Amino acid sequence: MNQPLQALWHQTLDALLEAVWLIDEDTLCIRFANRAAQRLTAYDREDMQGMPVQALAATPQDLCLWEDASQWRNGSQTLTQVQCRDGTLRPVEQRVERIDCPLGGENGWIMLSMLDRSEQAHTEQELEGLLSDLRATLDSTADGMLVCSQDGGIRAFNHRLAAIWGLPQHMLVQRNDAGILEYMAAKVRDRQAYLLRLEQLQRQPLLESTDVLELESGHIIERRSVPQLKRGAPIGRIHSFRDITHEVEVQAGLKLAARVFDCSLDAIFIADAAHRLVRANPACLRLMGEGDWAGRDVRELFGSSAPADWYAAAAQEWRGGGFWQGNLWLEQGGQQRCAVRLSWVALRDAQDMVFQTIGFMRDLTQQRQAQQRIEELAFSDALTGLPNRLCLSAHVERALARAADGHEVFAILFIDLDRFKIINDSLGHQFGDRVLKLVAERLQGCLRAADMLCRLGGDEFVLYLEGCDETLAASVAQRILREMLRPFLLDGLGFSVQCSIGVSQYPHHGHTLDELIMQADTAMYRVKERGRGHYSFYQPQMNSGLLSRMKLEHAMRQALEHGRMAVYFQPQVHIGSNRIVGAEALLRWNDPEFGMVSPGVFIPMAEESGYIVTLGAWVLEQSICEAVRWSVGGRPLKVSVNVSALEFRQPDFVERLQQLLSRHGLQAHLLELELTESILLQDAHEMAARVRSIAELGVGLVIDDFGTGYSSLGYLKKLPIAKIKIDQSFVRGLPQDPGDRAIVSAIISMGKALGTEVVAEGVETSAQRDCLQSLQCQFFQGFLCSPGLPAEAFDARMREMGVLQEDDWHCGVVADSALRLQSGSPERQ
Repeated sequence: MNQPLQALWHQTLDALLEAVWLIDEDTLCIRFANRAAQRLTAYDREDMQGMPVQALAATPQDLCLWEDASQWRNGSQTLTQVQCRDGTLRPVEQRVERIDCPLGGENGWIMLSMLDRSEQAHTEQELEGLLSDLRATLDSTADGMLVCSQDGGIRAFNHRLAAIWGLPQHMLVQRNDAGILEYMAAKVRDRQAYLLRLEQLQRQPLLESTDVLELESGHIIERRSVPQLKRGAPIGRIHSFRDITHEVEVQAGLKLAARVFDCSLDAIFIADAAHRLVRANPACLRLMGEGDWAGRDVRELFGSSAPADWYAAAAQEWRGGGFWQGNLWLEQGGQQRCAVRLSWVALRDAQDMVFQTIGFMRDLTQQRQAQQRIEELAFSDALTGLPNRLCLSAHVERALARAADGHEVFAILFIDLDRFKIINDSLGHQFGDRVLKLVAERLQGCLRAADMLCRLGGDEFVLYLEGCDETLAASVAQRILREMLRPFLLDGLGFSVQCSIGVSQYPHHGHTLDELIMQADTAMYRVKERGRGHYSFYQPQMNSGLLSRMKLEHAMRQALEHGRMAVYFQPQVHIGSNRIVGAEALLRWNDPEFGMVSPGVFIPMAEESGYIVTLGAWVLEQSICEAVRWSVGGRPLKVSVNVSALEFRQPDFVERLQQLLSRHGLQAHLLELELTESILLQDAHEMAARVRSIAELGVGLVIDDFGTGYSSLGYLKKLPIAKIKIDQSFVRGLPQDPGDRAIVSAIISMGKALGTEVVAEGVETSAQRDCLQSLQCQFFQGFLCSPGLPAEAFDARMREMGVLQEDDWHCGVVADSALRLQSGSPERQ
């Protein structure tokens, strides 16, 4: 069934006064309950969905009905009871019908409907009790009469007796005193006690007694026995029998109703026709507070705060046979009052006149507090207490409405904390949350009463400046930057928090809050690109750069899938022999729209977006596959792969590396991972453990761009580093620049002292290579030998130059090769 039709079904069933459930024929579980069903049983509609229908059954007959499918398939209409949520039973008129599915699907459906007969049953019970008492008073023949002789023989009985005891027809037409007495004794549940009592009465002819007999049928019979006197002497005994089953049930019901009245958590009061209070349950007394409540007008309880027409509305509902309900303030004495939900019902007599009213009140204090808290949470930031995006939107919408009628302007400032992640990572998120609270307080100190500061989330804030032109906006931004430069102090720790601010103005930069925030965010991003810690106004040309960046990032994410990326390999060469000893894997991207995209452009973009993890995993696997191919082809060669900081910090990096080596069958010593110094210095203990785990696999660790970062000689000594690479910025000045020469010489000497290999990067001239050789550097890579090459071209280069195995340069082959090169051998030529 489509949604509109289903909604129509629900609305139609909800409009019924009759309680209705729709039940799955296969599972006998409730699939829908209307509002009347919720009112009847006190179950929430959501709780009843999926509940077995047997949970509503209050009688064995109803349980049998649901156990026997033939009964409900043929339909059923009974007077029974329903089990309510609080365990009470309510009399109802119940109808069960099998119907076609109103909600769609293939399963059959059962419609269970109930009409509440509680009030009718209660009224009938009271009327029947009154009539029974009246008949007993006016007409003694209303009781079953049995007159016995002194010796116990039956002298007379009336038809009421026969009805009470259910005497069969043949006993009424033929005389059989012993049979009637035996029949009656057999009907009593406690036969022995019954017979003993008759023997006692026979032994004491003047004894009067009143007994209650419980019959096997479940009926309760009251027996009153008095002696029959003649001239003062007993001549027999008169037994009067009255069926008091109904009275007993009524009394039990009244006791139960009184108990429910007293124990109800809802406040209940009863008022007379003039609406004067005549009774209130304990919950109502607690709610009304101390004071004399008896005889007070119900309308006075709610004071002057109630709507003027609420009583007229209640009377109107009563005239229509309904009840009034609404939210009011209950006066509790003094200045105190509480919110209540009042349901007020009128009871009518036979002349259709209101003779009594009953009110049900529920304290809404906690509900109102919860609602207020929900509204606070909906419009405020849970951490800082600042307004959130929703609250800011409502505030700005009002400002936009005012601005539409005049020439009002305002500004939006997008504030982002610079490198806040360092605080979270180093001191923990709880400390970071406390810092955000301090930042919020400091930012609030920069505002006027008409302005609004909002926290978007994380370390991002948005500031609305009312009536603010460009000059004032710049002044506020400068003040915020100055305030943020003042040190923070938390738990004895002093630190600073810098921010970057982007500014947009209404109406020049946008006509909606979303547009203004987006433009301010764009301006803030430009500040980040230019070094952070400043502010910038939005300019339209900023979007064009962002659009290009977005297009480039999107193309990058599509490149792998469409085969637009490839792994190139740059040879690493042994200086003495001029033979290849390894290869560095380099990622290249050739895009049909952007052409050959420089790694200097897309690698930082991938790192910032986190896509570097995907790219790095792909390069690593491709490189391992190539190394396996070289090894199988008889040219085992080390392949060196760059690993980004984000990829290296992945919890499963070592496990994934081990799986790749095992899956492709590459010997671990033929793989090297190039890491920057900064990776190893951040989270030093964790990184050291990870490096050792990789070294235990047999994979070599290479320090890339050595000397350009925050170098620490301590980790070179402690960590299993196999190779360091001299950054090309130092090689570029060789052999002329004495400073570069000194740095390169120091790195080479340090590498030798630590037993690590040294590779010089970016070698482009023979002079650079010769200088490195004179400084006893073993290996180099760069354009002098070859740029990065596709796999096929790299294979050709290996065949041309030859491959030098590691064992060779450790066993003297290198020295021989060097001598041949110096003597002008054909290999050198």
